[in-house]
Amino acid sequence: METPGWKSLQFLVIVCWFFVSLESLAEAENVLCYKTFNEISGTCSDLLGDGISQEDCCLNHQFGFQSTENGACQSCREARWSKWTSWSACSVSCTEGVQRRRRVCYGYREGACPTGTREREMKSCLLKECCPTMGGWSEWSAWKPCSVTCRTGTQLRERTCTNPTPVCGGTCTGDSKEIKPCDTRQICPTHGNWGSWGPWQQCSHTCSVEGSARQPQQQRSRLCNNPSPSINPPGSPCPGPSQESQSCTGLPFCPRDGNWGGWKPSQPCTVTCGVGQVLQKRLCDNPPPKYGGKNCPGEDVRRQPCTVKVPCPVDGHWEEWAHWMPCSRHSFDTECQEIPASQVRSRKCSGRRNGGKSCDGSRLDNRVCYNFEGCTLRGTWSVWSPWGLCEPACGPEPKRSRKRVCTPIYPNFPRVMSGEDGKEKNITFWGNPKPQCKHLEGQLLEVVEETRCQNVPPCED
Repeated sequence: METPGWKSLQFLVIVCWFFVSLESLAEAENVLCYKTFNEISGTCSDLLGDGISQEDCCLNHQFGFQSTENGACQSCREARWSKWTSWSACSVSCTEGVQRRRRVCYGYREGACPTGTREREMKSCLLKECCPTMGGWSEWSAWKPCSVTCRTGTQLRERTCTNPTPVCGGTCTGDSKEIKPCDTRQICPTHGNWGSWGPWQQCSHTCSVEGSARQPQQQRSRLCNNPSPSINPPGSPCPGPSQESQSCTGLPFCPRDGNWGGWKPSQPCTVTCGVGQVLQKRLCDNPPPKYGGKNCPGEDVRRQPCTVKVPCPVDGHWEEWAHWMPCSRHSFDTECQEIPASQVRSRKCSGRRNGGKSCDGSRLDNRVCYNFEGCTLRGTWSVWSPWGLCEPACGPEPKRSRKRVCTPIYPNFPRVMSGEDGKEKNITFWGNPKPQCKHLEGQLLEVVEETRCQNVPPCED
């Protein structure tokens, strides 16, 4: 039986919880809510509206939001790595350099990106085998003829960058041309001069815009005949324009086009979860068309964001396959023998919430195998692997490496068998055998070669 004191304590707890909840709602942060989050660029698009609470916006995990107009865009999904960016340009234009790429962990919900995974990667690059070498100038050429046929002008001489020729994109220092004055001792032609202006022509328009400072224009012209430029020797044309314009006055007003008034709400929210949109309408009355002007351009309806406080469904997604279980067969010892066995691996469907779809496909996978766990086999050395990435990507003295490993030579067991359904199945060798190779550079299992990465620039955030 509950005592009267216990009931009073319960009532006080409920009242305190109610006022704390009201205070939390009052302090809820309003954000700019977007339909689309781009995980490659980390930007948002398709704005639904501002003044929406962060919790309402993220009822749909595909949405994104900004706390401020110039703030970084954040994803409503659970924390997950973005796709890798493209490799950066090579750090040097010649000889060996490096390239980098990066990815970002986006998502504001609980959880974090897997630990031990890379945020940055770096690899070596080689744009050109050599660097530019400067060249030398040839002797100057003879002076060319004077640039004019009367009075004074200029003469030009040139030289080429061929003594020696630059290598690998190099150049020569200095000018390839040299200029000096010259006198032709010849009389110059007569240049043209303008005659008087002609009468004003008709106005460019038959009306003027009400309230506008700009008015229709009218033009007049003149001829270059006072005097005309000489023909032999040829004279220069008249300087300046052959036409000029002025504003027209006393014209009637031109038609005035209409302008839209304010938006008015129309219909209920169009979605059943998260944030959707509603229709709004407006009238062409601010001002209405006048003097035969056009109606308002564009649409008289638009969509605005609205919130339905119900979380949206999130479909499940498969996690990575787990490791294969040991290769075994009931009541048989199969190690190192020509006895087919079987093994199974599984995967987990995670992330499904709010009535979302389950993952398509099977949770289990199986295959036929030979068990070579711990078996001693003849081995052979592999060829060199490709050079790896430069590590650390942003630390001091990064290096890259490659290696050769002692790989097992499996026996010539059958690789295909017929199943109970009559279909053929491939048989896989499984386990960690002990390959036996001849000594290579004093090693029995693995030979590693390292080299420093060249021309590594500092990392940029």
